[in-house]
Amino acid sequence: RLRRTEAAWGLALEQARRGSSERLRGLGDLADADARLSDPTPPVGDYRCRLVRLGSQDGAGPALVSGEWSRCRIEATAQGLRFSKLSGTQRPAGLLFPEDERHMVLLGGLALASEPPASRYGRNPARDLAGRVERIAAERWRIVLPWPQAGANLDLIELIPAG
Repeated sequence: RLRRTEAAWGLALEQARRGSSERLRGLGDLADADARLSDPTPPVGDYRCRLVRLGSQDGAGPALVSGEWSRCRIEATAQGLRFSKLSGTQRPAGLLFPEDERHMVLLGGLALASEPPASRYGRNPARDLAGRVERIAAERWRIVLPWPQAGANLDLIELIPAG
């Protein structure tokens, strides 16, 4: 999935422009594939986050869906930095790994509804998540999840420090 990130961006943005161009423009840098800065590592702490879904894998679904703000956290663990979405009906979580000066890689899983927290990557392939973490402003990050298991062509999780 990560190798095909550019294709996911292209198709997702094309579909979103056709169906919701004004709403897409309102997302600003969050929906700009080229808006990434150096130093992608988010600091440990609590965040406000929201899921934005772009495009539709089956072509019939909505081209842009923006979720409600939720609680997320970046924490230091023995395995490294861990991202967790703490509230909502879909709760992705995973470990962050350095990739280059503009990206970190997220490998994790997805928990639904009242399930326990997501298992680690590779334990349940139907719930596996692979994405990239990018900094898009001084205190604003996004997690780019190309070709999620169902629905959109591209999921974006926006992160802003809580506080």
